[in-house]
Order: sequence, then C-alpha cells, then structure tokens
Amino acid sequence: MVVRVAAVALALVAGTAGVAHGVDYPDPATVTGDVSVHDPTVVKTPSGTYLLAHTGANILLKTSADRVAFQNAGQVFPDGAPWTEPYTGGGNILWAPHLSYLNERFYLYYSASTLGSRKSAIFLATSPTGEAGTWTDAGLVVETDDADDYNAIDPDLTVDDAGRWWLTFGSYWSGIKQIAIDPDTGKPLDSAILDLASRGGDAIEAATIAKHGSYYYLYVSFDRCCQGANSTYRVMVGRSDSINGPYVDRAGVPMLEGGGTEIVASHGAIHGPGHQDVLTDGDTDILVYHYYADNGTPLLGINPLAYDAEGWPALQSAARMV
Repeated sequence: MVVRVAAVALALVAGTAGVAHGVDYPDPATVTGDVSVHDPTVVKTPSGTYLLAHTGANILLKTSADRVAFQNAGQVFPDGAPWTEPYTGGGNILWAPHLSYLNERFYLYYSASTLGSRKSAIFLATSPTGEAGTWTDAGLVVETDDADDYNAIDPDLTVDDAGRWWLTFGSYWSGIKQIAIDPDTGKPLDSAILDLASRGGDAIEAATIAKHGSYYYLYVSFDRCCQGANSTYRVMVGRSDSINGPYVDRAGVPMLEGGGTEIVASHGAIHGPGHQDVLTDGDTDILVYHYYADNGTPLLGINPLAYDAEGWPALQSAARMV
C-alpha cells in the first residue's frame, strides 16, 4: 500500500477551548508500505531506525529505516497474552500501546479492555531489542472496574526533568489521570492519582505528554474515534510548567474544565485524526497519529510540529520534515 498526500503550508492554530477558527491543516507526510495502523506509537532505536507499535492482535509491530517506508515486524506476543483475557473477554486485540527506550531497554505499556467498559487494565512488557517474540511480560500496572469513575486505558510514559517517571492514562468518564512510576519496576510508586484533564464525561482520551522548552505539553484526543470516515477525533493541546499540571489551553482555559487548543481535525480526505504520540527526533518534534481514509481504512499520519513566538505548537506541512 502507498499513501500519497500533498504537502501544504504551515498551519497556524487559532482554536481555543476546543474550537477551531477556520484552520486549513496540512496533510500528513507521504508514507509507504505497511501503513494501516490504529493508535500508533513510535520510538527511535539506538541504531537509528524506528520501531512502531499499534493496536491489534497481541500488539502489532512495524519498523522503518527513514520514517517513510514501513514494514510489518510481527507481534509483541506471538504466542498470545492470556493474562489479558479477563479484561478482553477472551479476545487477543490489545489496545493503545506506548513505546519508550530507557535504561538500554524497550518499555511497552499497553491496554486490555472492551469497548465502553471500565473493566480495563494497563500492563507492562520489556525487551532488550524490541523485536517480536523478545518481549517479557512484567505484569499489571493499573486496573479499573465499573465502580471507578475513570478508565485504565491509553497509557503514556513520560520522564520529567528531574528523572521521575509518570504514567498518564484515561478515557471518557472523569478524564485523564496520572500516577508516579518507580523506574526500578515500571510499576506505581504509590497510590496517588492526579487529575490532569476532563470534559465532564464527554469524550477525551489518548493523552501524551511531551516537553519542549520550559513547558510540558499535554496532547489529548477529543470526540469520537473508530467510526471510519465518520470519525470526529481531533487533537487538542494544553501546557504547564509542571508535568503534574495544571494544564491550560492558549486562551487560559484549564484542561480540567474542558479546555484545549486544537492542533488538527478532519480536513479533506483526512478523517478523525487522533490517538497521537510525540516523537522527538533530533531537534524536531513529530506528531504521529492515525486517521481514516474515505473508505474507512485507518492510516498512519506523521507531521512535524513548529512552535510560535509564544511557544504554542502547530502542525507543519510534510515538506518541512526533511
């Protein structure tokens, strides 16, 4: 499969509090090969290549030498992950992984759940190489059930400037949460759960945190995923000088009160862009996400980010990613 999309000029983001003001967003970069993905996460390996993980049977892997041509690289758990089945109803589709490379190892946090359920769990696996079949299950990290007002899916691991590890997660209900992680175990450091963002029960999920300059940026997806060309997913952002918040959007609206500045939304043949990850590659921050084609196929989206004079990010055209 080859996806070819035009490069257009830098988009200037003016949306605040979840509203876009006539923005003409740039299309994704050209990517080739095996680029049908959902909920992508990408890490640069020590050899300079790229490893991508995404939602699928036992978590699916892809590799690339150049962030353009991707090829399938098997499954994280080719023999299955039976420990997740109490949360998946016996199925093998595991959701929303997040990749990191730390301490000379690959870390993969991933979700097990079913649609619309809070009987959910986030697990951890590690690998010395990132290759299929080399991953060791490190066990349960956090779980929820229907008695909880939040949902243990969509993990994102971030290391702050002090070297502390934080796992951000959540979907719908009371919103986006954060817990401290013990770097020695990859598991919760304590029982404290922080609140980062909420829409009062409306759709918010897929959080990822990236540091740029003096700010931590919290990216989330608003609205409906997984409806093919009818998806209304869009990527929003707020920022804080602390990884623990409070996060506010460009207009100063707290993300705990529904705030968020729009980074990208549906445009042209790009439907429902979202479930983003931020890859810092050299001196460039790159937004990695999925979107849907007109026929409903989920595809890989990649665009560089630029920051304006006030430090707010905006999607750049693919032509700037060279």
